Amino acid sequence: MPRYFYQAKNFKGQEESGFLVASDERQLAKALREKGYFLIKARLEGEEKEKFKLGKLNIFRRLAGVSFQEKLFFTKNLEVMIRTGVPLPRAFEILASQARSKKFREVLREIAARIIKGESISAALGFFPSIFSPLFQETLKVGEETGKLEDSLKILAFQMEREYTLRARVKTAMVYPTLVLFMTLAIGVFMLIFAVPKIKTAFEELNVALPLTTRMVLGGADFLVKNWWVTLLIIFGLVSGVVVSLRSEKGGKVRDKIVLKIPVVSKIVRQTNSALCLRVLGSLLRAGVPIVRALEVASGALTNFYFKRSLFEAAKTVKKGEKLSQALSPYKEIYSPMVLEMMAVGEETGETSEVLEKLADFYEAELTESTKKLSAIIEPILILIIGGVVGFFAISMMQPLFSIMGGM
Repeated sequence: MPRYFYQAKNFKGQEESGFLVASDERQLAKALREKGYFLIKARLEGEEKEKFKLGKLNIFRRLAGVSFQEKLFFTKNLEVMIRTGVPLPRAFEILASQARSKKFREVLREIAARIIKGESISAALGFFPSIFSPLFQETLKVGEETGKLEDSLKILAFQMEREYTLRARVKTAMVYPTLVLFMTLAIGVFMLIFAVPKIKTAFEELNVALPLTTRMVLGGADFLVKNWWVTLLIIFGLVSGVVVSLRSEKGGKVRDKIVLKIPVVSKIVRQTNSALCLRVLGSLLRAGVPIVRALEVASGALTNFYFKRSLFEAAKTVKKGEKLSQALSPYKEIYSPMVLEMMAVGEETGETSEVLEKLADFYEAELTESTKKLSAIIEPILILIIGGVVGFFAISMMQPLFSIMGGM
């Protein structure tokens, strides 16, 4: 059998690569799933990488992903087509012709070809894990097994809509402060480059002793004008360093721990991850995914390390026979008592998925209010910051003038 070089990732976000013997990529993906990993890339041992052809491939298209909105549009339309009796290969061909992304168009046509060859839809989607998440694959797999594929797609579309709305609320809340800080920085740089040098010339002509704050501002402006390329390199290095460190496993843990400690922000982070966790888990259970597998898949859908770890560890505990509410009880620092109590009620009544979805509705409503409050809190803080910067600059520039006037 051929030997494949693979790259895979587990539910904790850790990557693994190496060589495995498998009959084909599908068998390779299955073997990795049994180890708790999802296949990202695979190629035959010794196989040369395909050379870049400028006329055939576009590097920007290869780097670009498929937008969440486009996947949501695909999911909704596929559900309608299956419900109305359109054959699966034909449905994928139609949706491929409607796709705006060339990459997504090619993927959908490849899936249609695999389905014609006899593969199941979930297996065909499994060849494109960067586009179709484990949540997508597992939900459709259950739909195929139960003969209710259109119902699984409907559940999936609903879950995706709520997830999109949830993330959009958080992003919208951060647009205003980000824009204000960016504009403040831009105006500050403009003043240092164009206004301060002229003021410096005036001070030199007057030959007055300058206070420390004024020398600091003038020195900063002088450095920025004469060494602008060094400044750009420093900024680029700092930004790159921060991004790389935050994306690393240790940096991600530190970041996620810090945001859970910051007042106001920690509340929004908990509400966002709780709502997403409960929504995904409830959707998977309603679709018929076994609870252990649902916990594993849901852990991969979350962004915060501590929420991801709680579900991943809970899956191991539930596998041993414990209830979900008991498995999550050691994580009371991130899950509120109400969540654990309601889960216990759902388990007693046999309506766990319904309870989880109602809890998700509650947290989404709470998040809406929290983001509104965040905007109200951030506005005066930004005014204070901007006022402080402007005040420091104004005093630094005015102090020498006051000294001159006092000496007259």
